[in-house]
Amino acid sequence: MTANLNFDLLLLLPELGFFLLVLFLFAATVTGLARNPSAGKLVLEALPVIALLIALVSLGSMSAREVMFWGSYRLDALSQFFKLLVAAGFFVAVLNARRQSSLEEGQRLDYFLFLAFSAWGLTMMASAAELVTIYLTMELASYSLYILIPLRARSRPAAEAGVKYILFGAAATALALYGLSWIIASQHSTYLSELAGKDWTFSGNPLACLGLSFFLGGMFYKLALFPFHFWCPDVYQGASNETAAYVATLPKLGAIAVLVRLGALITPGEDLANLLAVLAAASMTFGNLCALVQKDLKRMLGFSSVAHAGYILVGLAPGTAEGLAAAAFYAAAYLSMNLLCFWIISRLAPDGRNLTYRDLNGLYKRSPWLALSLAAAAISLVGLPPTVGFMGKLWLVTGAWGHGYNWLVILLCVNSALAIFYYLSLVRHAYTEGEDDPLRGAAPDTGLFSSVGATVLALVVLVLGVLPAPVFDLALEAGRALMP
Repeated sequence: MTANLNFDLLLLLPELGFFLLVLFLFAATVTGLARNPSAGKLVLEALPVIALLIALVSLGSMSAREVMFWGSYRLDALSQFFKLLVAAGFFVAVLNARRQSSLEEGQRLDYFLFLAFSAWGLTMMASAAELVTIYLTMELASYSLYILIPLRARSRPAAEAGVKYILFGAAATALALYGLSWIIASQHSTYLSELAGKDWTFSGNPLACLGLSFFLGGMFYKLALFPFHFWCPDVYQGASNETAAYVATLPKLGAIAVLVRLGALITPGEDLANLLAVLAAASMTFGNLCALVQKDLKRMLGFSSVAHAGYILVGLAPGTAEGLAAAAFYAAAYLSMNLLCFWIISRLAPDGRNLTYRDLNGLYKRSPWLALSLAAAAISLVGLPPTVGFMGKLWLVTGAWGHGYNWLVILLCVNSALAIFYYLSLVRHAYTEGEDDPLRGAAPDTGLFSSVGATVLALVVLVLGVLPAPVFDLALEAGRALMP
């Protein structure tokens, strides 16, 4: 029994790091440090350092390979890859949110407490290898967001966004649990290692096929995949810029990690694979068409994320190791591109207001570095070289081509061309439009911290596009390890 438990604390350093951070912030809030300006400021100054240490610990644990807790928790290339992404994304999210103006002073430590709690759940979600464990870690990562989204200085749109996220989240959770009950009833197991050899066809086992489809719906909700996307644009628009930056990036990493694990169960060309292909086509087309007519930048990025969810499923539908690796790599690309976009939005609106395209007019005059970084983000989101977005889409196309989904690859290319119109509008407004109207709200933050942060993130987007092999090799190792 002890051998089956196989508990080794040293192999769980990323999870332990986030857990200790949660305890530290909880102690800081309950002891009244939040009401002490000097002590609270000291804690906030230490947060990025702690987040960076967790990211370094995650990088150091990349070689961990073990199965724990009677097979329900797996440390492998996939889990460690996504833990590193979560830790790195959390570090950037903390830096981005430290100067958040839409928070009341007494809420700042509580805000970061729930942010760390969500990231802790996501790290465990990456290693979950059993359906009940996946569900519990998904809810652990989600509950904090129900609290964070409405925190926007008594904003009614933020409260509305929080209510929508809770209601749609409850519906997705109910659907996932309903599907889980059908899987248990038909397959008599919840362990992915045992489910890998089962029948997942509608003709052979319709109950299991429908059950897995419903369970996947919970992941599709987190990913904002059509038709589970209804919450996404409204939540992005209603939440503060810094909260939207987190919601738009890190929770999706957990969903992608689970989908990649479950994707190994799917046989190419069969019912579930075809369902993923249809949802991918619908999501990328619907997301891009809706993004074309948006004026609010966060709402545009919300529909953009619906389209990117469809792109990710292009890698999952073929069910090959290369396709799974392409989906994992695109998760890293999506994280870097969107964190860069939201970093710039947060710097351009230090008072927390929502931005429109017209707010970008003349940005190259006000802040050349922010304008150049925004151009790098837009070009990468389109999927043009030499950016990480181009390499991500190239491997998605390579992984799906020749496996019965050539039509889906063609549709991805058409949608990428369609996305040029609204992504490059960011560059057009920043470089070719004059400052016709007086600036709304507070002046942009164009200081050293703002420019250096944008430049570093832009360099990540470019370097991963020019030298993607080290990251993709990790993703490919993860994809091959999952295949039977």
